[in-house]
Amino acid sequence: YAQGPLLDNLYWTKWYNNESLAAHGTQSYICYENLLLGVPRMRQLKVKNNSCVVHEDFKEEISGCYDVYSEDKEERVSFGLINGTPWRYHSEEELSGSSHWGRLTSYSGGGYYIDLKLTREESAEVLQALKENLWLDRGTRVVFIDFTVYNANINLFCVLRLVVEFPATGGAIPSWQIRTVKLIRYASAWDFFIVACETVFCVFIFYYVVEEILELRIHKFQYFTSIWNILDVAVILLSIVAIGFHIFRTIEVNRLLGELLKHPDTYADFEFLAFWQTQYNNMNAVNLFFAWIKIFKYISFNKTMTQLSSTLARCAKDILGFAIMFFIVFFAYAQLGYLLFGTQVENFSTFVKCIFTQFRIILGDFDYNSIDNANRVLGPIYFVTYVFFVFFVLL
Repeated sequence: YAQGPLLDNLYWTKWYNNESLAAHGTQSYICYENLLLGVPRMRQLKVKNNSCVVHEDFKEEISGCYDVYSEDKEERVSFGLINGTPWRYHSEEELSGSSHWGRLTSYSGGGYYIDLKLTREESAEVLQALKENLWLDRGTRVVFIDFTVYNANINLFCVLRLVVEFPATGGAIPSWQIRTVKLIRYASAWDFFIVACETVFCVFIFYYVVEEILELRIHKFQYFTSIWNILDVAVILLSIVAIGFHIFRTIEVNRLLGELLKHPDTYADFEFLAFWQTQYNNMNAVNLFFAWIKIFKYISFNKTMTQLSSTLARCAKDILGFAIMFFIVFFAYAQLGYLLFGTQVENFSTFVKCIFTQFRIILGDFDYNSIDNANRVLGPIYFVTYVFFVFFVLL
């Protein structure tokens, strides 16, 4: 795959009539529109040999044992040709990497890596050398292919990671991670209108910071006895963090692009920024949710609007008692489902998946045939009794 489809789709340098796509012939425009920034990077993580125990009866036939991946069993010594980045281990700090949550487990940001070249031909030579010297072996547990593209038409960066995991059982499990982010914030006239709105936002945050400090000085620790005051502080703190990250992102993007223009043959490491941009978006989503909830603070004077909160307050003890009874039965069935079907049905393969699957059964979104095929006797009994006790009796 790496020597064929991967290289063919990474290096788009010519039109269908063989005319050059770019003024500089080495530049790649994937799908004719997405500029490949820098060069792609391949990275692998390995586990140590004899990281698991072979039973006495099979020691003569089986010479090595490679366990499932975990950081404490990760291989960190040089191998193969010894010299060069593909054969020497690099820590997560050296690569400025971050962990990745794959299909099977979580992987560290270190490993053995190789940066490909600007042209397809040179990259093919690099991959051929890795193949001849057995870069991937039985100890390999995951391979990452990282690269970044930029689409000027819509002013968006796309940070891509192609992942192939090699489980201890054999085979390969492909997956991918695609983060589309807007790192260059101010390019069009509309963007400068956004700047004006952001400036107004900063002024309001400064005003509310001063106001909350004055209230805190007056009321001391009694200030935190009100849930609305705590919510105000949370919104202000999240907003300050957002402003700080916004400034940091602008500076960092300018620095990375400057280095990339000076050294176009290096790996464009936008993964760190893309990760934190995603967290920034998540934080803004939570902050906006809190801001909407604060509306209840300003309409609480209306009797109709306070009916929900007063009703929940009066029946809180009854709800708590019911919740305890419900979850005792719910978790008992989750454990039962995990032990009965965990080895055969994907939706029951972990205890956490069992919990979510049972919520889906309550909502009617469930594949009954999968548990029926897994266990012809206990499958129907599990389903019928769960629906009866949880759905009809408890709910």
